[in-house]
Amino acid sequence: MLMRRDVMMEPSVSTHGAEDSPVKCTELEDDFVPSKLGTKEYWDDAYKRELQTYKDIGDVGEIWFGEESMDRVIRWMEAQNIAENAAILDIGTGNGMFLVELAKHGFSNLTGIDYSIAAVELTINILEEEGLKNVQIKVEDFLNPSTELKGFDVCIDKGTFDAISLSPEDREQAKTRYLNSLRTVMQPDGFFIITSCNWTKEQLLQIFKPGFGLVRELPTPRFQFGGVTGNSVTALVFKRVD
Repeated sequence: MLMRRDVMMEPSVSTHGAEDSPVKCTELEDDFVPSKLGTKEYWDDAYKRELQTYKDIGDVGEIWFGEESMDRVIRWMEAQNIAENAAILDIGTGNGMFLVELAKHGFSNLTGIDYSIAAVELTINILEEEGLKNVQIKVEDFLNPSTELKGFDVCIDKGTFDAISLSPEDREQAKTRYLNSLRTVMQPDGFFIITSCNWTKEQLLQIFKPGFGLVRELPTPRFQFGGVTGNSVTALVFKRVD
């Protein structure tokens, strides 16, 4: 039996009330504080541990931003009558649990990518345990995608852009490359659904303004502090418009 657990976080990482997330969540302005959470080495090590834990006790590990974050995206997709055979890309799939949930809701043309070989191996193991043989899993760096990665109707990001934004080197260049990659892999008029705990709605609108238009803000948990109410997590649906 597969086991699930809450996100395992380092003591120094704070989510500031965000849903369960392995990414450092905080209210950030344009200048990010560099973090090892933005490095490939960190995620390689993290997923090597997750893979070993899965092999030892069947624990699938982190559910980024909690299961509700997956449910809200799937509810929107179903409400919009997204075709079950629509080509869907999970950017930075991690342990692949979003792919599992999508498959359980009938979506059949699924691809997950991650630049960590250990994450991809973990995903493959979990998909095999779930009996999901038709999901494509690839080792891909989204900032430098292969030419075969293209033609997607829906692209989903749940924390990957957050991690990229914490890169100790060339963060602005990485953000630009991310947008270029997104345009490259998506179909015209395709949907991009992003969940973030580091960026506000207004910031994400500005970042993705070149080439993407806002379709919908998905409801997320709200918090109140000092008489001010806000969202701990931002979830937006964009449409490619160029």
